[in-house]
Amino acid sequence: MFKSFVRTAVLFSFLIFALSRCASFTEAGGVNGPRNPSRAGTSANTSTGVEAVAPQRKKVVDFAKKQLGVKYRSGGKTPKGFDCSGLSYYVMKNFDITLSPSSRYQAKEGKKIRVEEAQPGDLIFFKRSAAGPVFHVAIVVRNSREGIEVIHSTSRGVVIDNISKSSYWEPKIFSAREVL
Repeated sequence: MFKSFVRTAVLFSFLIFALSRCASFTEAGGVNGPRNPSRAGTSANTSTGVEAVAPQRKKVVDFAKKQLGVKYRSGGKTPKGFDCSGLSYYVMKNFDITLSPSSRYQAKEGKKIRVEEAQPGDLIFFKRSAAGPVFHVAIVVRNSREGIEVIHSTSRGVVIDNISKSSYWEPKIFSAREVL
């Protein structure tokens, strides 16, 4: 009886940890809410997307887009399945850019930039609360007047979302980093 209880407790603890890593069970996915212009690409630097950026940034975004539709997998770092940091790790590794395999550590790598100035290929990080840890990372696809579009691995798999128009993602935006 005690063995069964311990086994169940360990399994439950692992499940909670795994599911909480990249918003895999709390995401409301694609719900549009009011836009916060202070977060979206409203600064003087409003690119028109991938077409107007350096060739390497375009290549990074194009390679990331090849992963669209890949299923979510906790701890996944290959096209067999990705978690959020596994996707950014895999994409950047393809361009000889070394990142940690964890979003918490990726949030400290590269150069910190303003979210409003994020360009295609930059990373955006998310927190559930100001005092909480980073729990999710996404790769910028486009930053324009319409908002910031990212590619990321969620419970829906690898998808592109406009985080500026999402009532789930927008309030959780924490920071941006340039790693290219």
